[in-house]
Amino acid sequence: MRAISSLLVLYVFWLLLSGFFTPWLMGAGLVCAVLVVAFTRRMQLLDREGHPLHLVPRAMLRYWPWLLVEICKSAWDVARIVLHPRLPISPTMTRVRATQRSDLGRAAFANSITLTPGTIAIEAEGDGILVHALTRAGARALEAGDMDRRVSAFEGER
Repeated sequence: MRAISSLLVLYVFWLLLSGFFTPWLMGAGLVCAVLVVAFTRRMQLLDREGHPLHLVPRAMLRYWPWLLVEICKSAWDVARIVLHPRLPISPTMTRVRATQRSDLGRAAFANSITLTPGTIAIEAEGDGILVHALTRAGARALEAGDMDRRVSAFEGER
């Protein structure tokens, strides 16, 4: 199942990037996708952590829509700050607690932090992530733990 989903994702990605739908190019894309999946299987990289199909339904229904809204809200806030005549920034470093139980969950949390404008995950060590935030308010919002709880929820119950 992981091989088939990887093949479909790679092939659709190829088609979207190509933008050309001639039989020869579509065939070449399919051959390339099949070869990549074959090499990936041979290297034993299509495992539960490398291709987490089990997380997709929960993430698609609950987490990704919420994260998209958060990214938009943060982008709006950053744009307002940058366009403000006094540039009211207060750069802050903070360490937020990561309660996820797997490396995959902690990576998803750190990536979510970095995807949100105005914050960037700098270091993930143990059960904490060092974050640089453009403002103290952004740092406090992360410290409140809503994103951490949501990532832990889509990762699965403890």
